[in-house]
Amino acid sequence: MKQLIMNASVLNEQGEAELKSILIADGKIAAIVNEGSGLSVLIPEGASEKERHIEKIDAQGKLVIPGLIDMHVHLREPGFEYKETIATGSRAAVKGGFTTIACMPNTRPVTDNVDTVQLVLKKGEEAGLAKVLPYAAITKNELGRELTDFEALKAAGAIGFTDDGVGVQSAQMMKDAMARAKALDMPVIAHCEDNTLVEGAAVTDGEFAKRHGLKGIPNESEAIHVGRDILLSEATGAHYHVCHVSTEQSVRLIRHAKSFGIKVTAEVCPHHLVLSDEDIPGLDANWKMNPPLRSPRDVQACIEGLEDGTIDMIVTDHAAHSEEEKAKGMELAPFGIVGFETAFPLLYTKFVATGQWTLDFLVRRMTADPARVFRLNTGRLEEGAPADLTMIDLEQEQAVDPQTFASKGRNTPFTGWKLKGWPVKTWVDGKLVWSADQAN
Repeated sequence: MKQLIMNASVLNEQGEAELKSILIADGKIAAIVNEGSGLSVLIPEGASEKERHIEKIDAQGKLVIPGLIDMHVHLREPGFEYKETIATGSRAAVKGGFTTIACMPNTRPVTDNVDTVQLVLKKGEEAGLAKVLPYAAITKNELGRELTDFEALKAAGAIGFTDDGVGVQSAQMMKDAMARAKALDMPVIAHCEDNTLVEGAAVTDGEFAKRHGLKGIPNESEAIHVGRDILLSEATGAHYHVCHVSTEQSVRLIRHAKSFGIKVTAEVCPHHLVLSDEDIPGLDANWKMNPPLRSPRDVQACIEGLEDGTIDMIVTDHAAHSEEEKAKGMELAPFGIVGFETAFPLLYTKFVATGQWTLDFLVRRMTADPARVFRLNTGRLEEGAPADLTMIDLEQEQAVDPQTFASKGRNTPFTGWKLKGWPVKTWVDGKLVWSADQAN
């Protein structure tokens, strides 16, 4: 059945909102016409009764954008299903407006073999919600000792190589990985962390750490790997993508590399744009993530890097943990927070509603830009594109309540925050996969 989304607020090429009608047919955007043009524009003369039958959805002026894309998520399956599954993570994703998600390989077993890549793809298809794209590990078991079979993993459906969760400590290993990836025209995605500087640390090396007697994670632990890998990318010609940038030094290095034409791209998380270590209220492990919350200076550098294009996209680094794990406290609890269901309203409220960013800028950094960097056939609202769409009520305001999350994870520092701009409907390939008015 065809669907017609009427009275939709759509951003044009100038970033201005216009009322449009969007026709969906066979999983694609069949037509986008000015509101009020009439169905005669969309239905050819002499069309059959079946062709004339269209399900009409009144957007009532709400924003309709390309489905959000998240290129850095943790779905935990296989191995950690008590934290999250591909099905529950995908449900949380579409509730947050995300239609394409790329999952990290630090599962158990690690996604370092063909069978596990295929399992992730199969589970994603069975869930029937967001499009799930698997990364494969750079090294076997993410131990940094031996490269995986890049050729076989690409053939199985992996979209890139990363040991996210740990940094590749050997420069030679990373250089070899980049050379192999370059030969396959595949990206290397790096978690940048020098282990010799971070062992036993839980938060950034700053005032909060000193006040609570905690060992701190210094900025240079991230930036050292960024600088090293930029040089290796230049030497090999590989596409090098920096995970979850959090420091002023990293932003500076990436900006410098781009000015010389080195093929480096980067991402940043919402929490590194809106929170610093000065905001941490106490030893609550829901504020513990890796990279950690940094100084206000680092936050400002990340914002400026995103604004000037040094940082290409926004990702969530969605990382669910059980309440029991997070209850172990700042030093012993695992790193990570959930992000799917708060990302868009958090950034809309913080930056767009305050006038710092345009709506179009935020949308592009969460749709078209990740699609461009990773060469995806999504992230655009135009005729012929996949009907991956998100409807957002920019006027809806509500408090963040983890008990309503679709994710198994409740680990968020944003509990109680009043935010505007909540997704209310999500389509993937023309199928309505989530609707606020149909949710349990």
